[in-house]
Amino acid sequence: MATDIRPRDPVLPPTMVPLATLIGRELRGGKSEKPAIRYGHAAFAKRGEDYFLVRPDCLRVPGDASSSFSVFAIFDGHNGVSAAVFAKEHLLDHVMSAIPQGIGREEWLETLPRALVSGETSGTTATLVVVDGWTVTVASVGDSRCILDSQDGVVSLLTVDHRLEENVEERERVTASGGEVGRLNLCGGKEIGPLRCWPGGLCLSRSIGDTDVGEFIVPIPHVKQVKLSSAGGRLIIASDGIWDALSSELAAKACRGLPAELSAKLVVKEALRTSGLKDDTTCLVVDIIPTDHTHLPLSPRKQQNKFKSLLFGKKSQNFSGKPNKLSSVGSVEELFEEGSAMLEERLGKIHLKENSGHLRCAICQMDQAPNNDLSVASVDGFCPASNPWEGPYLCADCWRKKDAMEGKRPRESTMSR
Repeated sequence: MATDIRPRDPVLPPTMVPLATLIGRELRGGKSEKPAIRYGHAAFAKRGEDYFLVRPDCLRVPGDASSSFSVFAIFDGHNGVSAAVFAKEHLLDHVMSAIPQGIGREEWLETLPRALVSGETSGTTATLVVVDGWTVTVASVGDSRCILDSQDGVVSLLTVDHRLEENVEERERVTASGGEVGRLNLCGGKEIGPLRCWPGGLCLSRSIGDTDVGEFIVPIPHVKQVKLSSAGGRLIIASDGIWDALSSELAAKACRGLPAELSAKLVVKEALRTSGLKDDTTCLVVDIIPTDHTHLPLSPRKQQNKFKSLLFGKKSQNFSGKPNKLSSVGSVEELFEEGSAMLEERLGKIHLKENSGHLRCAICQMDQAPNNDLSVASVDGFCPASNPWEGPYLCADCWRKKDAMEGKRPRESTMSR
């Protein structure tokens, strides 16, 4: 139904901007009024494995309209639709169940990036976007993409591509974890197609599910949180059927200055015109605008707007696990970014959530009755006493997954093609 975006610009040096400072600025400046949200979507199916989620009127506190936030997501399934359907129906509930009840908005926004690491299902990419006021939080696994077209004429990338062909750091993580990366090998030794992870042959390093392709394909998302200025901006969230045909700049240009509903249709139309229908093409356009506007005004163009990643230069490929510094770029403040697959770094020493005497796994959110052999630091004997686990409780299955992600498990099979 619609889409709208803008071009990317040069990288500015990072500036520390704590979330509490930004919220304080809003209150002191009288800009605490939430923006209006306008959205549109469009899709064209080839395999029928793309699904999207639109929840514009969620409430952080039931019955309190001032606690509203919006959720938009795209799920691009593979090897069937079951994982995409499951993620659409349950992923948001998993995320919300990992956030403590009764906390204020500032704490909610600070907790959200960690909560987005929780929740696991069974082959789909996922890009989940939460809009709360002027703050946008994006979690992604796979090769769907979310870009931001801010009102200063800059198109910014809010996600990281987890295709093995594109991401050197992810290739290194997979091989360090005991997997193998290579192309499909035909008779005679000729290699064809994109790089894939073996066993299994998936060309992505991260996705939700895919339990049949080994433990090297992980569901731990890249998470980024930014704060827009009161001028607002536009998000374009789309599956790889769009991005294989269009660059971020071209997608933005195709719909700039138009209502969200029409914009999404134009982005899909331009992708089909460029490369034909080779894959499912799904696009969501979300305008975050001042309440006195009906749609985003067309911002004045800068000369030679270049695509600029809010992952700031080489940080767009940073999976070292080290937290990135908060940054300021034009009218967009960067609050949080993390892409590590190391669970202890992602989840930290978060609270142990108890539910009627049960322990809840921080990843799969399943409850398990405690016993004498089970503790936060030791799960079925997997955690050595010499190196105790300082993260949250994990069930035995998720603990095994954690070790595989971190390269602590010996290779169990060789590459078979």
